[in-house]
This record gives sequence, C-alpha cells and structure tokens, in this order.
Amino acid sequence: MRHASAIVIALTLLGLAGCVSVQLGGPGRGELEEKTVYGERGPKIALLDIDGVISSESERGTLGFGARESVVARVRAQLDRAEEVGARALILRINSPGGTVTASEIVHDEIRQFREKTQVPVVAQLMGVATSGAYYVAMAADAVYAHPTSVTGSIGVLMVGVNLSGLMEKVGVENQTLVSGPFKDAGSPLRPMTEAERAQLQSVIDGLQERFVEVVSRGRPQLSRARVQALADGRVYSARQALEHGLVDGLASLPDTVEETRQRAGLERAHVVVFHRPREWRENLYSTPRPFGAGLDLSALLPPVRPPAFLYLWWPGAP
Repeated sequence: MRHASAIVIALTLLGLAGCVSVQLGGPGRGELEEKTVYGERGPKIALLDIDGVISSESERGTLGFGARESVVARVRAQLDRAEEVGARALILRINSPGGTVTASEIVHDEIRQFREKTQVPVVAQLMGVATSGAYYVAMAADAVYAHPTSVTGSIGVLMVGVNLSGLMEKVGVENQTLVSGPFKDAGSPLRPMTEAERAQLQSVIDGLQERFVEVVSRGRPQLSRARVQALADGRVYSARQALEHGLVDGLASLPDTVEETRQRAGLERAHVVVFHRPREWRENLYSTPRPFGAGLDLSALLPPVRPPAFLYLWWPGAP
C-alpha cells in the first residue's frame, strides 16, 4: 500500500495525473444570439459579462459536455457583435476574482480599443467579487460603479508555488531534473528555491506590479501614482472602502447603473441586450450565460501540479 501511494504521488508530481477529461464535444458555437433583458424601446445598450476566472483557455464541462469558449474569446466575440448592432453604450458586468496576467491585459485592451473606436460610453458594474485582474479590466471603462456589497481591490501579482522536496524524501522519490542553466527550473516544486532564484522571480513580479499600477493610475486619473501604489498592497476593499479611496465612482445596483449609462449616452430611453450562444440561457438582467454542465471538470477531483503562471488573482486559498 505504501509503495502504491508513493507511485501515485510521483505521478502527480510529474503532472501525469494532473488533468483527466474525456473530450466528447468542443465549446458550443453558432452565431451569437441577441436577447433583450431590460427595457423594451429605444436604442440598444449592450451588457457584457466578465465572470469566472479570466483566462484564454476554454472552460470545460463534465466529460466535455457544456463547454464554452474562454473569457478572452467570448469578450472579443461580444464586442464585435455589440459594434455590429450599433449599441450606443456598453455595460461591463464584472463578477470575477481575476485571472492570468496576460488574459486580463488582453480583455482590458479589447474593451479600451472598442471604446476608442466606437466612441460610446463604457461603464463597469462590479458585482459580488471584482478583484485583481477583474479590477484591472474595469480600468478600461469610463466609470466604475460597485454594488454596495461588492468586494474589490486585491491589486497585485501572485505566483503560487510549493516545495515538496520533504515529502518526496519521505516516500523515496528523487528529483533528477536536467537543466541548461541555473535558473531554468526556478520555482520548481521538486526542490527548495535558492535566494538568487527568489530574487529573479520577484523582479518579474515587481515589473508586472508596475504595469498594474500604471493601468490603475490611467483608469483613475484623480488618484496620484503614489496613492495608487499605496493602495496596491494586495488587500481587498469593501465597496464603501473602495469609494472612500477613489477606486470606484459610486455605489449602485445594476438597474441604477443602467440608468446612469443611458444618461451618459444621451438617450431618452434604451433597452439592454445581451449576446449568447444558442445553447446558453438568458432571461433577465441578472442571468449569466451558462450551458448545462459548464464549469464542472473532473480534473478538479485530483491534486494536479499546474504549469507556473503569474496571476492577477485574489485567491485566499492559495498554499
């Protein structure tokens, strides 16, 4: 039994047991469908969801069913559709803990470019959680409103790592990784990190943090760079605290933000539309597009060793 356990641990460390799925079908495709979720008359205001972890990887469902495209791909497709239908304004409904550095950057830039190209107002509505990379995305908007119970902030960079060398020694597993240079396996879970490796990886994180501070400073011009740096220590803020610190423009419910957006667009009346794939379900202003089974992944039942990544993510459960 002990030998069997050691084998399982060794396989896990090598990542051979890190991802188990049976892909029976790809993400649901088909043209994006339009549905009115608020109001009835007037020009269109497009509602775009930024929900879940912001990533460029497709979201898988159980046994491959219910999968959908990545957040990055979904945002790009919905922005194109909003432009096609002549939306007079855009609301970003954000409910996300953040995601990878690059995916957050891409989504932010796509929204910024949409705003500059169409010259329509873009307003961000922070819902339950809108932290780290999700707040980064919100900086592409003209204005940011938080639901009174929202949690935001967590401005910072994260790289998750563990040292399993002690466990490996106990079960008789040795690290025999070959490298071409002293920093090639920096951050490996198979051995302790050296001080030189720690300093080198920290320099990368510091550079990404500077980028985050730059984006927030541009998105919140009323805050000095020094003030943004002081607020960017990784802590989360309640909606009220975020307002007091100038990280948001106000506290508002989603219907209130719709009204604010209508006024910013100079419209007497308007109706809110969403775009979704044929197999996704939308009914009202609060519906989130989720096909059956989406978000369920058999690999979540295993203890995978994920590839290293730099994250704009609030993850209190990180080891």
